[in-house]
Amino acid sequence: MNVLRSDFLTQGPAIPAFEKELARTAGTRYCAVFSSGTAALHGACAAAGLGKGDEVIVPALTFAASANAVLYVGAKPVFADVDIETGNIDPHDVERKITKRTRSIISVDYAGRPADYTALRRIAKKHKLLLIADAAHSLGASYKGRPVGSLADMTMFSFHPVKSITTGEGGAIATNSKEFYIKLLAFRHHGIVKDRTLFKKKHAPAWHQEMQSLGYNYRLTDIQAALGLSQLKRLRAHIAKRRALAHRYKKLASSIPGLILPPSDSKDAHSAWHLFPIRVAEPSARARVFNALRNVGIAVQVHYLPVYLHPYYQKLGYGKELCPRAESFYASEISIPLFPDLTLREQDRVIRELRKVL
Repeated sequence: MNVLRSDFLTQGPAIPAFEKELARTAGTRYCAVFSSGTAALHGACAAAGLGKGDEVIVPALTFAASANAVLYVGAKPVFADVDIETGNIDPHDVERKITKRTRSIISVDYAGRPADYTALRRIAKKHKLLLIADAAHSLGASYKGRPVGSLADMTMFSFHPVKSITTGEGGAIATNSKEFYIKLLAFRHHGIVKDRTLFKKKHAPAWHQEMQSLGYNYRLTDIQAALGLSQLKRLRAHIAKRRALAHRYKKLASSIPGLILPPSDSKDAHSAWHLFPIRVAEPSARARVFNALRNVGIAVQVHYLPVYLHPYYQKLGYGKELCPRAESFYASEISIPLFPDLTLREQDRVIRELRKVL
C-alpha cells in the first residue's frame, strides 16, 4: 500500500531495496531483478557475451526456458545427460560435451536440490568457461554451507507463484561481478545507461542518457518488488515447511511398492524442495498412476519432457536418445503436491491414493 500511495509504481526505490535483500539472501555483492526468470536468464546470457558460433551446455531435463535463453542470443544449446537419482546435470557428461566452441555451462538445480557445484566449478575453471546457475527451483537451498546464489558466476532466481517466494511474475540474477551487474542493469532497460561515469559523451547535460547496447524492457515494477520484500521475510519459514513435508512424504511412502523416492538431503546439499518428484519403477504404469491421481482431484504434474524432444527443438535438428538417462527419468517421473500450506490430512490422502493405485 505504501508503494501504491507513493510517487513510484515502477523504477522507484522499492527495486534497489528488494535487490539489496536478495543479494544478502544469495550471499552476493549484487543482484538485478527482472520481469521474469526467463528474462533474467536471457540477461545473463547477454551479459556473458554469448552469441553466434558459441555453444552452451544445458541439462536435458529442465523447463524449456533454460535452453531457450541460449537461443535468444544466437548461441547453440548442447544437451547434457542427468544423474538418474537426482535429475541434476551430470558433470561427467558435461565434460564429454565440451568442444572448442563451448563458452558456458548452465546448470539447473532440479526440484530445488543444488547441482554438484564442486565438480561444475572445477570443469568451468579447467576449460575457462562461465558457470551460470538456473536456480529457479532453489532459492533458500544451500551447498556445503553456502547459499545458492553464491556458487556460480551468475545465478538466476524465479519468482513465479509456484516458487519459494513470488512477485506474481519476476526473476533476478545474483552475481559478485560488477561488470556483469552493470550490463544486466542496462540490458533490462533497453540497453540504456544512466550512470554518468559510464557515458561515452563526456560533460553531458543533466538530462543525458545513452543507449550503448541493444536491450529489452525487462523491468520489474515497484509493486512487485514490494511484494517480493514481504515474501523474503517468509522464505526461511516456507523452506522449513517444505523440508518437513518432504521428510514426512519419504517416511510415509517408503513402504509403497513400485515407487522410487527422491534422495534425502545430504551433508553437502540442502534442497529447497520446490518439487517432490517420485518415479514409478515400471514406466509403463506411469500414465495409469498419473491419471488415477488426477481423477481423484490430486493435481500431479510431470517435470520435464527433455527439452530436445519438444517439436521446436526437433525442427532444429536435435534427435532422440541424446540423453538416455534424462529420457528414462522423464518416462517414470510424477511430481506430487508439495507447498507450504499443504496439510497433513491432504498429504495423508495423497499417500493413501498412491498406495491404492500402485
